[in-house]
Amino acid sequence: MSALKLLNDRRSVPSRQLGEPGPDATELQALLQAASRAPDHGKLVPWRFLLIRGEARRHLGELLAHTTLANNPDAPPAAVEKDRERFNFAPLIVTVIARIDETHSKVPAQEQLLSAGCVAYNLLLGAQQLGYGAQWLTGWAAYDPTILAALGVGAGERVVGFIHIGTAREPAPERLRPDVAALVREWQG
Repeated sequence: MSALKLLNDRRSVPSRQLGEPGPDATELQALLQAASRAPDHGKLVPWRFLLIRGEARRHLGELLAHTTLANNPDAPPAAVEKDRERFNFAPLIVTVIARIDETHSKVPAQEQLLSAGCVAYNLLLGAQQLGYGAQWLTGWAAYDPTILAALGVGAGERVVGFIHIGTAREPAPERLRPDVAALVREWQG
């Protein structure tokens, strides 16, 4: 597959439509290695990976449900159940965590965050190239202090995304794409 075809064919497969199998150990290693080939000004490697799979998915779902109720005791049962099941579909969730040095003298924090974002996007493309479906999600769990502490996200770190990876149970939906011509302007100096 050519690189442009890969980009033009990229689709997010909703996490609820992902199932077994997921990448095996060899594929996962190759995927993480390829994802790490992101632009990285200063060679800081301003990201790390946290893998969520197996029973850990269920444990995280229980933590989300508990946190939802702690934050809102009147939360509708459907919302609590949605949070409980949120991580139970894809067999693998790769959490991309940005490690930001806000005081770096040469590499602005924004460039470090964007580098981690490129890693997350590379995971989507790599998963597709390997024949898997994937979806990049954040949601409230990526910002909640209780969840972040449980995941071991420390000071100077933030969750860039939870990349859900698995086998698509049905074809990925297409959506309208932007009109590129409407987004382009030529600077005249």
